[in-house]
Amino acid sequence: MTPDRAAPAGAAGTPSAVRILVCDDHAVVRAGLLALLDSAPDIEVVGEAGSGEEALALAAKLTPDVVLMDLQLGEGIDGVETTRRLTAVPGTATRVLVLTTYDTDADITRAIEAGATGYLLKAERPEELFAAIHAAAEGRPALSAPVADRVMANLRRPRPTLTDRERDILTQLARGIGNRDIARALFISEATVKTHLRRIYDKLGVDTRSGAVAVAKEQRLLP
Repeated sequence: MTPDRAAPAGAAGTPSAVRILVCDDHAVVRAGLLALLDSAPDIEVVGEAGSGEEALALAAKLTPDVVLMDLQLGEGIDGVETTRRLTAVPGTATRVLVLTTYDTDADITRAIEAGATGYLLKAERPEELFAAIHAAAEGRPALSAPVADRVMANLRRPRPTLTDRERDILTQLARGIGNRDIARALFISEATVKTHLRRIYDKLGVDTRSGAVAVAKEQRLLP
């Protein structure tokens, strides 16, 4: 486990300093982030972690104000699951600010649903990162402009209307069940299953089973 770090010069004892734990599985990226954050007088880096499990252990020990969280963490639990566990601790005041290169709708949705206070892309300028850290520490949402645009676009996008039967079939798809077994489970013919699938694909704008399940999860169409 990576030990907690000594406070950077000028940060220790500063009442307004935001205490940060950095979680990223790439040592070089962590080193760059630590150097950048150490340059901010009102931010104190209290620890660094190379995995989700390590971040959980250090957060419990150090109680940082904000955990700067990457999404992809190599082996072990990913950033979304780490975020979910961090924010599920009763009475915790620790916020999670995602800092990643991934900006798909699915990644954004999963992170926010897991409890992340903010979602930032690694292409952001340093001053944007510093501002987002302070916002997250205060419990205010912090989103990169491209991420905010995607969130707003998704909110404005009308959700497709599915029939009860189409929802039943989508639910079976999400469980990885094939057409024949879906037909048996729902007491319909395999040809009827295929007909419903074509309608589902058209409504969701996809052409594969996995695509249908992904969109259904993003738009919360599954129970």
